[in-house]
Amino acid sequence: MKKLIIIFTLGALFILPLARLAYAQAGGPGAPVGRMLDPKTIQTMSGEVVSVDKIPGPMAGMHGRVTFNLKTDKETLPVYLGPDFYLDQQGAKYAAGDKVQVKGSMGTMDGKPTLIAIEVKKGDQTLKLRNERGAPLWPGKGMMKGKGKQQ
Repeated sequence: MKKLIIIFTLGALFILPLARLAYAQAGGPGAPVGRMLDPKTIQTMSGEVVSVDKIPGPMAGMHGRVTFNLKTDKETLPVYLGPDFYLDQQGAKYAAGDKVQVKGSMGTMDGKPTLIAIEVKKGDQTLKLRNERGAPLWPGKGMMKGKGKQQ
């Protein structure tokens, strides 16, 4: 009986942190980006996409994140969009030279000011990423790659 309890305890100690990480990556309440989005700092910026970056997932088998650098009249700053699978599902593609309008909240990522996008307009297309409170529109969906998982 003691061995069974030890096995379950060790299993829980290993699995719970992984589940929490996946949930945070998916935009759950513990998600780093969700905590950074402040409704008081929501603003809209227009400019040109300078570069697009796809950041690999934090663990093997997890989807990556997409950001781009936006050049405005005043500055160039990173814009955090969201997970690559969600942008792919929405058919959202961005490239250097694209003229966009981004509604988002100013935060800090990697020690730099970053605009956390709520929505991005390019021409007559609008990509909605989060609601006004910062909750992502993809919670819990498709964070893990592979069979049986939503992509």
